[in-house]
Amino acid sequence: MRKSIRNTLAALTVAVCAGAALLPQAPAMAQAKEQFFPLLVYRTGPYGPNGTPWANGKLDYIKLINSRDGGINGVKITYEECEFGYLTDRGLECYERLKTKGPTGATVIDPQSTGVAFALTDKAPADKIPLITLGYGRADTRDGMAFPWNFPMMGSYWTGADILIQHIAKKLGGFDKLKGKKITLVYHDSPFGKEPIPVLQERSKMHGFDLSLLPVTGAGVEQKAVWLQIRQHRPDFTLLWGWGVMNSTALKEAQATGYPRDRMFGVWWSGAEPDVKDVGAGAKGYSALALNSSGQNPKVMQDILKLVHEKGQGSGPRDEVGSVLYTRGVIIQMLTIEAVRRAQERFGKGKPITGEQMRWGLENLALDQKRLDALGFAGVMRPISTSCADHMGSDTARVHVWDGTKWVMGNDWYQADDAILKPMVRASAARYLAEKKITMRTAADCSK
Repeated sequence: MRKSIRNTLAALTVAVCAGAALLPQAPAMAQAKEQFFPLLVYRTGPYGPNGTPWANGKLDYIKLINSRDGGINGVKITYEECEFGYLTDRGLECYERLKTKGPTGATVIDPQSTGVAFALTDKAPADKIPLITLGYGRADTRDGMAFPWNFPMMGSYWTGADILIQHIAKKLGGFDKLKGKKITLVYHDSPFGKEPIPVLQERSKMHGFDLSLLPVTGAGVEQKAVWLQIRQHRPDFTLLWGWGVMNSTALKEAQATGYPRDRMFGVWWSGAEPDVKDVGAGAKGYSALALNSSGQNPKVMQDILKLVHEKGQGSGPRDEVGSVLYTRGVIIQMLTIEAVRRAQERFGKGKPITGEQMRWGLENLALDQKRLDALGFAGVMRPISTSCADHMGSDTARVHVWDGTKWVMGNDWYQADDAILKPMVRASAARYLAEKKITMRTAADCSK
């Protein structure tokens, strides 16, 4: 009898211990219901005024989804910021530190820097982490068969350069009117600033305009020599490919040298509030590309104001909500979250997804106008639809003009000319594959 009792107690002890051994798994399971997003940011230095609203828009949208929706189908979003000051080496350090965090590791990376995007293009295939480079990065990464992990969504610097030439031609009355005109590109002397050059050179050969290239080194706070050349050369039009303080400096120098601001046209990273607010009326007439509309009227911005800022959880000042770069940050984070949602439809609703699964979600993203309206983005952006072969999904933009106090959006939507750009993308992608000794992706890989 005593032996039987001892045996029973021993069995109970084993059972209790076994149960105790299982207890740590409960928190782990709870932790697994999280989707981790690394956030590379630069809130300091000469690019901080532009990088900050971009980062705040992304962060506020994450807070909105967690607060309003309880995450992505019940999966809470977690995140960690890493300040890299727009320095490529520090950006890579941030990437290495954050890429393995979270239950499934980093879901996706938005480098917020063309230099970092170039460097990570070689790392992404091994790490199996997609890169979203909305409106920046390598233009040839639109080709998803050559670059399976890069997603230059909504536009590249090649589409931007092409659209700016289209816009200038329209103002003149046709492409034939470009012949003999002088167009100067003032660009940041970095991978970012050099990206549009091949398209501008191609358009120059097609239409007979004279193209001059003027690089600006460093942060761009010293441009007097550049604008002296512009005053001497007297170009008919000047394109500005700048970032941060370089943009406002260029506009101030144009004003000082008497160059007409209504003959200056910037890329979408040179057309936000920080670029013109210090110049004010001196920048009147300056135009820039716009990937999206801005303002606080859209429902998504109203939701952010009500459910994030009114609760004291805003990442920045209230009046920043709806600004150009803030809105772009919101769009980037929305596309990221919708790609997770899309991936969950295939790999398990309400489950965190891996980087590989995220790639499928990004390649099968289809946001029509009805879906954008439901998300609160009516009037903010146009529909976007990606595929395995096309990682851009949309290549349209408008032009807005600074009236001295605010940006005024133009009505015309321009679409980049694929007859020119697609052959350039294919040729550049082929060169990259040959250089890296990489085999082109197969159609079978698209279904994985």
